[in-house]
Amino acid sequence: MAASLHHAVSKLTLTTAARPESRRRPTFNSVRCCAPPTTTTTTGAGAQRITVKNGNDSLDICRVLNGMWQTSGGWGRIDRDAAAEAMLRYADAGLSTFDMADHYGPAEDLYGIFINRIRRERPPEVLERVRGLTKWVPPPVKMTGSYVRQNIDISRKRMDVPSLDMLQFHWWDYSNTGYLDALKHLNDLKEEGKIKTVALTNFDTERLQIILENGIPVVSNQVQHSLVDMRPQQKMAELCQLTGVKLITYGTVMGGLLSEKFLDTNLSIPFAAPPLNTPSLQKYKRMVDAWGGWNLFQGLLRTLNKIASKHGVSIPTVAVKYILDQPAVAGSMIGVRLGLSEHINDANAVFSLVLDEEDMNSIQEVSKKGKDLLKVIGDCGDEYRRI
Repeated sequence: MAASLHHAVSKLTLTTAARPESRRRPTFNSVRCCAPPTTTTTTGAGAQRITVKNGNDSLDICRVLNGMWQTSGGWGRIDRDAAAEAMLRYADAGLSTFDMADHYGPAEDLYGIFINRIRRERPPEVLERVRGLTKWVPPPVKMTGSYVRQNIDISRKRMDVPSLDMLQFHWWDYSNTGYLDALKHLNDLKEEGKIKTVALTNFDTERLQIILENGIPVVSNQVQHSLVDMRPQQKMAELCQLTGVKLITYGTVMGGLLSEKFLDTNLSIPFAAPPLNTPSLQKYKRMVDAWGGWNLFQGLLRTLNKIASKHGVSIPTVAVKYILDQPAVAGSMIGVRLGLSEHINDANAVFSLVLDEEDMNSIQEVSKKGKDLLKVIGDCGDEYRRI
């Protein structure tokens, strides 16, 4: 697949009707075919839950999501019973939105075990607030209605739910416009009640616009977004603000790099820093290298540590709050190592934290010293489509 930057949407050609990708591209101003989604919060700036709505499609989620990539292997052995117990503790603490995927090892099965325990062991009001968001990441083959239905039914069975709360769709190869067919079939399944909301993951701005121009209502796009990776606040956020599509972010604490654990460490000296011994730490260390390197990253950690100390919270809490405060962001993910470690207190501290102007300016001052990753990598999701 090509590794070049995608064209800026501002240079795309105006259209007045929905067109497939192989034809002329639309501009932002022409995205009017779908009813603009709206987003509401339950209370003020520190609201714990948020409702994302597009037309008749509506789903409320916790603004801090529990990411379950860590169940797929590489972070330690997951015991299913211990994992379900941990999920119950998160839900009891109000952190009741879980994000997973068809390819995250046993994640969907764990959710099925967990949701049945919720049904048996918790009052109905707890069940009503639990959300299971999953992803479908198919190979770029022909997207027939039967093929899409078969795969969605697999996730429904594994998660033991009659209807998926949110199905987030990923597509590997933009030169194959079958993603439009897949999304139309997913929308049909939504109309049948097998999916409550249709969303995207790792789509770029250009393709998001094409999807909206084809009359396919999506409520969100899940993308990588952190203090190091601010790409979503460039082209993507502008389109999202115009159309109401929201962002759900992952990599927000960079697999744990944005934490006290890595403050004042030197990776160039053996045993002078914690080992980068998980897939997420290794992945996000590459992002640090692309952004500006370890020394610059240490400057960011020191700034965050000063702010965290001022407010009596942790570095990850500050990192998540900063991204949650960005335009178009509905929720941010924190990975959970179920049954191995927990961060319930840090996650819940996000909701009461208020970053003042001094905090924001301090973060922006060090963040802007890094490279523009839009120029280095490309738009959202391009890191998965480079040769």
